[in-house]
Amino acid sequence: MEIRNANCIVTGATEGIGRAIAFELGARGAQLAVCARTPARLETLFGELEERGIAAVGGPCDVADEAGVAAFAAMVGERMGPVDVLVNNAGLAHFVPVAEMSVEQFDETMAVNVRGIFLMTRVFLPGMLERGSGHIINIASLAGRNPVPGGAAYAASKHAVLGFSKSLFGEVRERGIRVVAICPGSVVTPFFDKSGAAIENPERKLQPEDVAATVVAALELPDRALVSELDIRPTNP
Repeated sequence: MEIRNANCIVTGATEGIGRAIAFELGARGAQLAVCARTPARLETLFGELEERGIAAVGGPCDVADEAGVAAFAAMVGERMGPVDVLVNNAGLAHFVPVAEMSVEQFDETMAVNVRGIFLMTRVFLPGMLERGSGHIINIASLAGRNPVPGGAAYAASKHAVLGFSKSLFGEVRERGIRVVAICPGSVVTPFFDKSGAAIENPERKLQPEDVAATVVAALELPDRALVSELDIRPTNP
């Protein structure tokens, strides 16, 4: 697809992978709509995008909240129009052994990482189906393929993202909608500081811009070709 002038949504866009994706799409001329849970960080993001000459719309949105997602979708429809690309990036983790994990930590992980993708997809998919075109990019993780001792809830949520993505791919492939699950390895972002996990040898790990470049590569494939899943790993961790 041609990214220039495409209407693109990025969730969890204020830092890390989501921020890098927003800047990369914006630099290529996309029309952006962004969301995250923290209003102050969104205002900072809008200012930084504007400094780069990138216009964006958006507002605070908890992707796990049905009413909030519906309100965000209404705003996007009014201010930007039909959506061509949905990047489901918002996610979190609690790296805690199962015996020590609270129900609240487990529920929050599943709500944001799985329910959030479902709600955002459900609200924007009908318009894509009506037009017979669209891209849904789900940021999963290599944790969706591998065990993560100390991160069972996170791994379970990312396994679910892959299952959701594969099933959705089968539902909409013949109707002109492309569904891609991108599975990064360890990426140096604030994610690890927030989740309570340390990242070793950060200078050798992936950067957010590496994942953003992968998203762009998936979007820019010729119309006759598509990918459904992409793994991205550090060259020499």
